[in-house]
Amino acid sequence: MCSQQEQDLIYMRRALELAARGIGRTSPNPLVGAVIVKDGKIIGEGYHLKAGTPHAEIHALNAAGEAARGGTLYVTLEPCSHYGRTPPCCQAVIKAGIARVVVAMVDPNPEVSGRGLKQLAEVGIQVINGVLEDEARQLNEVFTKYITTRLPFVVMKSAVTWDGKTATRTGHSFWVTGPQAREEVHRMRDRYDAIMVGIGTVLADNPQLTTRLPPGEKGNDPVRIVVDSTLRLPLEARVINPSSKAPLLVVTTPRASEERRRALRERGVEIMVIDTHLDYVDLPVMLQELAKREITGILLEGGATLNASALEAGLVDKVVTFIAPKIVGGKEAPGMIGGLGQERMDQAWRLKRISINQLGEDLMLTGYVQK
Repeated sequence: MCSQQEQDLIYMRRALELAARGIGRTSPNPLVGAVIVKDGKIIGEGYHLKAGTPHAEIHALNAAGEAARGGTLYVTLEPCSHYGRTPPCCQAVIKAGIARVVVAMVDPNPEVSGRGLKQLAEVGIQVINGVLEDEARQLNEVFTKYITTRLPFVVMKSAVTWDGKTATRTGHSFWVTGPQAREEVHRMRDRYDAIMVGIGTVLADNPQLTTRLPPGEKGNDPVRIVVDSTLRLPLEARVINPSSKAPLLVVTTPRASEERRRALRERGVEIMVIDTHLDYVDLPVMLQELAKREITGILLEGGATLNASALEAGLVDKVVTFIAPKIVGGKEAPGMIGGLGQERMDQAWRLKRISINQLGEDLMLTGYVQK
């Protein structure tokens, strides 16, 4: 027989597995999974599928029906206590007669954090908080950043050779990494609300910036964002793709001519002008505007210039670097970070919580920027 603590871990792991099924589909809402257990058996489970649809707890309660009375609810995030796109889950949990609620983490939203747990406890429901909290926090890292700062979570992704080059000295870059690493990049595109590049990347690589998964798998195209201070985006660029339902947003400055703006708009491109009296796009202001559009997570696939600017502005939260077992050499070959760089080693941007995975011949390094 498992102890109560061991059972809590087992069922919370199941709830986290369910929550992960919603990755890339619930924005701007969090990822949530729920499991209802009674007499040692799962009698209902569910997860949040999409913003505006019932939450995980409601799916689990509907599956359990009347049998939920006296049962234990395992949920990866504190049940909501407020009216949003849907009614509060706390009242549904209380009405169903749940006797015990086990939660992985409280809601990070500062306006409601802890309120749901308090409501449950006030009516006599036993509340346990913090079971597999670290796993739950990592799962909802995008939502947590967005709801606490009103800024998107930014992941800087790069592919480099063993000697740190993103291309050869001639600019040739197809392909730095192998097929398995490139497939993982497309899975990343499917997870985040938007993908962002600079105009230099568009001019050099002419990318589509769409999600292309293996046959039989359907992925979502993210909102495609091009940072282009003077609107140099060619009208025939592949990123202007009418076959994709995802918007193309070009962020520019007042320096861009009205003629160029009009020509791009005629091709379905949305233009965002950031007017901060700078000659370049003010990235912090741009991110604030993107957050207002409920863009919670951005995959930054920029070149050396945009990557450096984002790092220098303190906007990068996570770094994912694919390293291929190739050496191209050349002092003129570009690297993943441009700009002036830091003067001293003790000023370097440091990464923490490092993980390494192998995808085919390539390595995938993941780390979080220490702030």
